[in-house]
Amino acid sequence: MERRENHKLRPKKKSNFVYGYHAVMEALENGKSFEKIFIQKGIAEEKAKSVSKKSRELAIPVSRVPIEKLNRISRKNHQGIIGFGSPIEYQPLEQLIPLIYEKGESPFFVILDEVTDVRNFGAIARTAEAMGVHALIIPLKRSANVNEDAIKTSAGVLNYLPVCRVHSLKETVQFLKESGIQLIACTEKGEDDLLALKVQGPRAIVLGSEENGIHPNLLKDCDFQTRISMPGKIQSLNVSVAAGIVIHHFSS
Repeated sequence: MERRENHKLRPKKKSNFVYGYHAVMEALENGKSFEKIFIQKGIAEEKAKSVSKKSRELAIPVSRVPIEKLNRISRKNHQGIIGFGSPIEYQPLEQLIPLIYEKGESPFFVILDEVTDVRNFGAIARTAEAMGVHALIIPLKRSANVNEDAIKTSAGVLNYLPVCRVHSLKETVQFLKESGIQLIACTEKGEDDLLALKVQGPRAIVLGSEENGIHPNLLKDCDFQTRISMPGKIQSLNVSVAAGIVIHHFSS
């Protein structure tokens, strides 16, 4: 199995809030990572559009909320805009892939489609790092918040395992395929038994939520669809357990 260079643990960043239009815009212009940004419904549309546009460029989710919600978060002069600081720095996927190839390594990614539970997310991150995965890829919306609970469950791995947050998983899958990376979907409807499927070289594993699985539009774009055979009475697994089995299988 390929092993990457050892990472140096970066100091953990504490989550914090940034209040007000000018403070949030300045932070965005400086490339600060936000977990999300709340914008009050009804505030000046010019300001709202400016924040939304810059947030989209940086793959930061924005929600329009009533002023009451902002006031419950803080009574400070938020001016209708609050940014939730992220404890990690999200990494641009398009910059990460060339760096992996330049090191002479085969890219190995895990894509999480609507995995929203932070503890599952942290557990998957821990397994992924142990098995040599280069990065996790998550959607802009409908994904677990990378917060202190997720970092704790990951045993600190999320402080240095790259996480790439993208606007569209479907577009990202196409980009990965164009970059020479094979897509492997783990689904109970898969035609290939996991133990019989061998995929070497650049690869990305796609995992869906326990409730909805992998979105059909995403599933059909994958190169392989594999399933975990379960001879026992239980026919479903927690997503972090399933992830551990599949990641380990494709890590060698």
